[in-house]
Amino acid sequence: MSTYTCPMHPEVEQNGPGTCPKCGMDLEFKNLSTTTESAGTASEHESREDSDFKKRFLVSLVLTLPVAIVGMSDMIPHTMLSNDSPQALQWFQFIVCTPVVFYGGAPFFKRAWQSILNAYPNMFTLIALGTGIAYLYSAFVTIAALFQTTPQHSMPEHGVYFESAAVITTLVLLGQMLEQRARRQTGEAIKSLLELAPKHARLIEENGEEVDVPLAHVAAGNKLRVRPGEKVPVDGEVVDGDSSVDESMITGESIPVEKTKGSKVTGGTINGAGGLVMVAQRVGSDTVLAQIVQAVNDAQRTQVPMQKLADKAAAYFVPAVMACSAITFISWYFLAPQHSFGFALSNAVAVLIIACPCALGLATPMSVMVATGRGATAGVLVRDAAVLELLAGKVDTIVFDKTGTLTEGKPKVTQVSCVPGWSENDAVQLAASVEAASEHPLARAVADSAKQRQLALIPPAAFESFAGSGVKATVDGKQVAVGKIEFLESLGVKIEAITKMQAEALSVGRTTMCLSVDGVGVAVLSLEDTIKPTSAEAVKRLHDLGIKLVMLTGDNAQTARAIADKLGINEVVANVLPTGKAAAIEDLQKQGRVVSMAGDGINDAPALTQAEVGIGMGNGSDIAVQAAQIVLIKGDLRGIARAMSLGRAMLRNMRENLVLAFFYNAISIPIAAGLFYPQFGLLLNPMIASAAMSLSSVSVILNALRLRNVRL
Repeated sequence: MSTYTCPMHPEVEQNGPGTCPKCGMDLEFKNLSTTTESAGTASEHESREDSDFKKRFLVSLVLTLPVAIVGMSDMIPHTMLSNDSPQALQWFQFIVCTPVVFYGGAPFFKRAWQSILNAYPNMFTLIALGTGIAYLYSAFVTIAALFQTTPQHSMPEHGVYFESAAVITTLVLLGQMLEQRARRQTGEAIKSLLELAPKHARLIEENGEEVDVPLAHVAAGNKLRVRPGEKVPVDGEVVDGDSSVDESMITGESIPVEKTKGSKVTGGTINGAGGLVMVAQRVGSDTVLAQIVQAVNDAQRTQVPMQKLADKAAAYFVPAVMACSAITFISWYFLAPQHSFGFALSNAVAVLIIACPCALGLATPMSVMVATGRGATAGVLVRDAAVLELLAGKVDTIVFDKTGTLTEGKPKVTQVSCVPGWSENDAVQLAASVEAASEHPLARAVADSAKQRQLALIPPAAFESFAGSGVKATVDGKQVAVGKIEFLESLGVKIEAITKMQAEALSVGRTTMCLSVDGVGVAVLSLEDTIKPTSAEAVKRLHDLGIKLVMLTGDNAQTARAIADKLGINEVVANVLPTGKAAAIEDLQKQGRVVSMAGDGINDAPALTQAEVGIGMGNGSDIAVQAAQIVLIKGDLRGIARAMSLGRAMLRNMRENLVLAFFYNAISIPIAAGLFYPQFGLLLNPMIASAAMSLSSVSVILNALRLRNVRL
């Protein structure tokens, strides 16, 4: 389905194209799927829209040129036009200007009328008032001249402003065309993401034949061939072949990733020189690419606090401008009788045109759209632009979960220490039999160790799990418990025989799981988890940004401290149960800290929600990813520093845009009102005002587009 929304008011959304009932701007396409069908439909609409504006502009331009020449004829001495009948010239302008105003300016009058019906005056209200008043007054002067009977009934000299109405309409049309094209460039991130998905996939049928099928026809479980240089069609797993895959468009990392049998591949990435055979696992809206597009769409419809402030100012701005225009007219007409009615009218129209709040309204949403799109191309998904502002401007503490966040999350059993009378295989077999049903990384490591040793697991009975502590069950008639030594002690287990072995493992930074059988500790399983290659660099970058870093883990203090020392993290909170992680975040917040939490596990979800900014690992659990407001697509912690740099660049860009918009109005409105005319003779022609108004909007958009090239 093709969804359209307003860049200035993201809450406005509808199916199909149209205009925003608040600001009157054209709604922009926001595709919610990774197929290119709806995107193609939107492109067709955009082409028709561009064609319509172009046609109106060209017609208006052709008709405006002679109107402008005639209107300025009194400024050109010794011309045939200056000697013609003034009334004839007025009628010529009237006839030629009318289609410019009513055909070329039709979109503006329509949107202005909608703004009145919606009681939400906007830039088109001002444009319609400016051109409408200039045209209607001039038409009245021209028609009234027909009924002039005596000289004393003559209209004021130089009393028509057809050229202003025509030129303003034409210039605003030109400005709208330029603005639309520039605005669409802010959505290039989504368009480029949509284009990542190939249109077809090479399906390997059951009989071994291969056939190209549309991407929409690929189902989970299908076997697909990815030839050298082709795009991976959907998410899945390699079952044959080896190659290197360029994942830069998804993760932002330029180094290709080696893929062999068992490796995961992501739809939209580009295969290298080798051929791959893969099994489709996630298709359609379930793919990583689809989720990225969805996240970027959602983020671009959110508002940051600075944007809400600008919107609030803009709501009062239009009525204030209308009042200013009225005061300008009254002041010049009644308080300066030496000037004509037309002089007062010209200044009032200039105020209406120059003060259009388009640049003010575009200042922040354009920055948000470009920044969130830039983040997606750097492996950082921002679900809500407000948290990007919060992360960049207020967060002073980042809390890391250890396993799966700072480390690979794939611990391995590296040593098994047993009391006399027990073998390593016996200990691993019993421990794995109890842990087989658990999804905890440590439990999986024990199960993998049993598999590597080719040990048969024994089905457990009376299984019980104690979150963050351990598990117990009956295995082959024996009462078996596996977990922290404190857990075994709480069960009344005699731990004297394994205490020293456990302490030795902790002293070298290993994680331990203790095994007891029938109330007696018999073995200690030592596990090690590899620190992610990028964690140290990420920690250094965050330290350089002045952020306080905390490791929060359920692991014991010695192991946690050893890993923290390797990474340079000063503060460690260890031995925290899953249910206590959110409370630990709350304790930091009570100290006055503004906290961001980075985690990947199911047990991290409450803490991610409790933190001001939750950061999930894209390779973590679905629950953690859904609970997070920012997602690092491949779990690369350097993405946090990128997100902070992006947020700061976005805030800086917003401030620049707001300064541009406010400075423009602060300077131009007084000039248009004629405040500097008595002393300096400085005035602003309405035609020049319309050109300046259009250029101000385009300048704001072009400044926002600089975020596409910000270095992260």
